[in-house]
Amino acid sequence: MMVQYTYRFEKVLTIREQEKRQFEAAYHEAVRSFEKVATQLYELLKKKEQLIGYQNDRLKSGSTIDEIHHYAIFINSLDHAIEDVQKKVSQARARMQWYEQKLLEKNLEVRKFEKMREKDFQTFQEEQNRIESQNLDELSSLIYNQKIFR
Repeated sequence: MMVQYTYRFEKVLTIREQEKRQFEAAYHEAVRSFEKVATQLYELLKKKEQLIGYQNDRLKSGSTIDEIHHYAIFINSLDHAIEDVQKKVSQARARMQWYEQKLLEKNLEVRKFEKMREKDFQTFQEEQNRIESQNLDELSSLIYNQKIFR
C-alpha cells in the first residue's frame, strides 16, 4: 500500500513563490522606471551639449548680447532640469537595487524550501522502500511458514 506524499511546508512554499513573482514584477517595473528616467537624463545632457556647441559656433561667427543672454538662461534652465532628473535617477536606481536585493532574498527562500522538499521527499521514499521491503519480508516469511507447516 503506497502512501501519498505531502510536503508539510507546501503552503509556505506556495506563498514564498507568490511573493517571489510579485517582487520579480516590481523589480522589472523598477528597471523600466530607471531606464525611462535615465533616458530622460541622457536626452537632457545631449541637448545641453548640442546647445553649448551651437552657442560656441554662434560666438565664433558673432552673436548679439541678447542671444548670449538667451542661451545662458536656457543653459541655466537645462542645468536645473538636469539636476532634478539626476535626483530622480538616483532615487530610481536605489529603488531598483532595493527590489533586486529583495528578489535575491526571495529566490534564496524559495530555493531553501525546495531543497527541504527534495530532502523530505527522499526521506519519504526511503521510508516507503523500507516499509515495502519489510512487508515483502513478512509476506515471504508467511509463505515459507505455510509451506513448512503443510
